Amino acid sequence: MKGIVFTEFLQFVGDVWDEDMADDLIEASNLPSGGAYTSVGTYDHREMVSLISALSARTDMSLEDLLFRFGEHLAGRFAALFPVFFERVPSLFDFLDSIDAHIHVEVLKLYPDAELPRFETLERHRDRMSMLYTSTRHMEALAVGLIHGAARHFGVEVAVAARAEGPQSTVLDIGLSR
Repeated sequence: MKGIVFTEFLQFVGDVWDEDMADDLIEASNLPSGGAYTSVGTYDHREMVSLISALSARTDMSLEDLLFRFGEHLAGRFAALFPVFFERVPSLFDFLDSIDAHIHVEVLKLYPDAELPRFETLERHRDRMSMLYTSTRHMEALAVGLIHGAARHFGVEVAVAARAEGPQSTVLDIGLSR
């Protein structure tokens, strides 16, 4: 998992709770990296699971709720850090369509070792679309949070339903709210 996800997660924890909480999570998680992340580094995704689990234990929030909230935050950060990906498309659905075809292609040019989730558009209509999310990491709640955060960026509201499609795949049904 790319380091930017870790650095943004620790920033998210600092912003929502405080810097001490971020430090406490690192200390409690017994991380191989020691919690010293760089945005361009690559780290085992199990470190993120450890950090999220430690946060869940301290906040009494579920892993899914925390991943969702972090996903919303991360979408906003990606829009600020990488505006070109958001500005070159006119709508949320165009943006979501561009994840694998454009965004992940550019990420892989910079970081050929990146293990990215897949987002395949299955069906698209004016006010709804279905995507197949495929990942060995099973962070569907993070993906749903990212979609909600991207929707906020594009000024729309969405409802997202997730249903397992296989051991590593989930169908995300996304509908524009009225």
